[in-house]
Amino acid sequence: MATFNLTPSDPSAFILTGIPGLEAAHIWISIPFSMFYIIGLLGNSMVLFVVRKEQSLHKPMYLLLCLLAVTEIGSSTSIMPKALCILWFNLKGITLGGCLTQMFFIHAAATMHSAVLVMMAFDRYVAICNPLRYTTILTNARIAKLGLVGLERAVLCILPLPLLLSRQPFCANRIIPHTYRDHMAVAKMSCGDITVNRSYGLVLMFVFSGLDLTLIALSYGLIIRAVLRTSSKKAHQKALNTCTAHISVMLMSYPSFFFSTLTHRFGQGIAPHVHIILANLYVLLPTMFNPIIYGIKNKELHEKVGKYTCRMCSPGGH
Repeated sequence: MATFNLTPSDPSAFILTGIPGLEAAHIWISIPFSMFYIIGLLGNSMVLFVVRKEQSLHKPMYLLLCLLAVTEIGSSTSIMPKALCILWFNLKGITLGGCLTQMFFIHAAATMHSAVLVMMAFDRYVAICNPLRYTTILTNARIAKLGLVGLERAVLCILPLPLLLSRQPFCANRIIPHTYRDHMAVAKMSCGDITVNRSYGLVLMFVFSGLDLTLIALSYGLIIRAVLRTSSKKAHQKALNTCTAHISVMLMSYPSFFFSTLTHRFGQGIAPHVHIILANLYVLLPTMFNPIIYGIKNKELHEKVGKYTCRMCSPGGH
């Protein structure tokens, strides 16, 4: 593939180098990245399409799956188009405004994603511990309100990050060794004091992520207590099957998030190309696997997706 070495003429622009040390392999690295991105887009779009079309899926649990799908699409799309432009065409330049805009959407999507996981944990708690009141506690309208609260929290908490950075003076060396701009990658380019930026970023990570993880742990603690109080092995198995998909999504999301975030601040001993590849996979793999996990574990969704897939694949299908 032809490479266009287009660097910005504007001295105030930033340059993203891609994956340092692996420039010769950029095209090969882009192949799995683009495949993961496309599969994730198709899978999450299919979930949104099926839930929208099927009246029987207009339930709180499936609305939560739609919220998860939207955050996954937003998270990966805020990163991969520019990353692929770097890997394919060597288009490395970006303005300060572009940096701050991408940074805002990356972190806002991650914050919203965490809020959705909390809502899904609460959904599982009500379904297992209070099944008779499930339809009165969790209505579609209440899920919509919770989604709006999660969105407001993401916007209000993340907005100070680009606003604080926009007031910083930046050095002449504006080369960022990465495929995208997150908060600390841009902050390190500043010539000024970034103590406030660094502290606020850490507070966001530990307070809000810690709060979300605490609420999730509390939900599962109550679920485990309720399950252990029943002697039925069938009830134990049903509860496990109900929660497996959500637990799998969390295990893919939170450990990689903390690894990627903490590496920027304290991971001087980790090779840059390893960190950058893992940071991209942290976004791509959950986006690709989450719809697959829920499609396999949720029988009703699995059947509806299969029905529409067969219709689209069949000659003359509508």
